[in-house]
Amino acid sequence: MNFLVVKRKTILAFFVFGLALVSVWVSSNVFRSDVPVMTSVAGKEEVREIHMITAEFSTKTNDGKEIESYRWDPGTIFMKAGERVDLIIYGVNGEKHPFIIEGTDIKGTVKKGQETTVSLQFKEEGIYRLICPMHADKESSGPMIAYIVVD
Repeated sequence: MNFLVVKRKTILAFFVFGLALVSVWVSSNVFRSDVPVMTSVAGKEEVREIHMITAEFSTKTNDGKEIESYRWDPGTIFMKAGERVDLIIYGVNGEKHPFIIEGTDIKGTVKKGQETTVSLQFKEEGIYRLICPMHADKESSGPMIAYIVVD
């Protein structure tokens, strides 16, 4: 009768090796990203997406008066000079919000329940204001202004 003799050190070595394999497999699956990476392909430039919504805040004062304010959310976005960005604005509150971007000829309208995509690429650094003229100041439930910071 033949017996197989396995020493404790051999079993321990196989255990450590197996543990290392399992660790590599787990870490490769945990840290794997299923989000596609944007790259430049055959002359096409990379375009980053930034999502924004229209938002409304409302409340009543102690005397029962209802007050409200419309906002862009987020209220500030950052991009690099020369970078291409698609600003995708989803209309949540308010039936429609026309907009302009100061210092440019960009204008449009965001409608409730719809996405509006605005392609941006600024050559010069600065702060550009995204303004809804319908809500430009406190008297018109604003100011509905977002800041596009280009550096």
